[in-house]
Formats: sequence, C-alpha cells, structure tokens
Amino acid sequence: MTDEVTGEGFLEAEGVDGWAVVSDGACAFYRAGSFAESARFVQAMSELPGLAGHPPDVDLRPDGVTVRLLTAGDDHYGMSTLDVDIARLISSLARDLGLRADPSAVQSVLVVTGAPDIAAVMPFWQAALGYDRRPDSPDEDLVDPRNRCPAFWFEQMETPRSDGGGAIHLGIWMPYEQAEARVAAALAAGGHLVRDDFAPAWWTLADAAGNEADIATIKHRG
Repeated sequence: MTDEVTGEGFLEAEGVDGWAVVSDGACAFYRAGSFAESARFVQAMSELPGLAGHPPDVDLRPDGVTVRLLTAGDDHYGMSTLDVDIARLISSLARDLGLRADPSAVQSVLVVTGAPDIAAVMPFWQAALGYDRRPDSPDEDLVDPRNRCPAFWFEQMETPRSDGGGAIHLGIWMPYEQAEARVAAALAAGGHLVRDDFAPAWWTLADAAGNEADIATIKHRG
C-alpha cells in the first residue's frame, strides 16, 4: 500500500540523505565527472527493482544527473512511501558507484500568475503553454505533461493593479539550508525585501522595478 508522506516526513526518513523536497517533488543531484559517467548511472538506475511501475524523472548532464520523484493523483500531488523506498534504492546505488548528492544544486521554479479573475485567464495559459490542469487542483495549477518546464500557479489578486491588470512573479524553491544565503545574495545584488511574514516557508523579494520573486522552502509547511 502506498501512503502519502509530507515533504518534511520524506526528509526525516532513513536512507534519503542528499535529497531535497521542492514544489514539484523530491529531487537529488548526483555529481559526475563526465557525460559517460552520468549515462552509466542512469543505465544502472533503470535496472533497479520497482522503478518500472513508478519511474523517476531524470535529467542527464555532463556534470551530473538530477532525479525527481513524485506521486501524482486526483487528490494528491506530492510525496509517498513509494517515493521514499525508491529514493533509498537510488541513494544506495549512487553510493556504490561513488557518486555524491549535492543538495545545493537542487532548485525548481514556479511561475505565480496573479489575476482578478483566475477562471478568465487559465484557459489562455493552458492553450498557449500546451499544459494540463493539475488533477488535485485544476482550478489553480497548470503543469507540463512531460515534466520539463516550470508549473504555473494562479493566485487570486485581492488588490488588482490600478489598470485592472494582473501580475506574474516567480517562486524559486530550494532546500531550506540554501535559502537564507540566496536571500542575502539577492538583496546584495540590488533587491529589496517585500515581506518575510511567512519565512522560512518563503521570503518575497523584488528588484528595483518591482518585479517579485519568492525564495521558497518546505519548512513549516507540514
């Protein structure tokens, strides 16, 4: 039986050292010395038991491999005990091959689209992007059916812009341990803090023109 697991519950499980949980699943980046070494790791991963029925998303690069695990259904989009089990297998394989996970290289980007009327704008974005509605939140979220590009989350704007228009800002998800340094770097690069009421779940920053970015983690989200 597959049971749901919170993001923090996933990270507290034994055998998943080096993994991080971001907005679209549990991710690990394993550094490699060459494209060939990355390819050998992916080939060995494909032969692990249990992956055929719940395969991870894999991004293979010359300097390493990013692996993502997610359980998606009509009423759940997140972590499960099956993801924990598979993460353990992948972590064990990586150790056997001498590969090290680097959580500092893990992040994901969420595009946050604000609108006074979400229902009026979602069909446009779904058609333009070729995305699907996320099964567990079809009135708020659009996701890439091939899991390649950032998801879109539609936020109800309580105070529309003076011209009645909407707004877009980015959610940049990363391991909690990396977040404060990223906030400091963005502030040092000319940004300013908009709000930190919800930190460490997220900090909202903006550039000099007012464009916003949330530095987000799963900390204190359950």
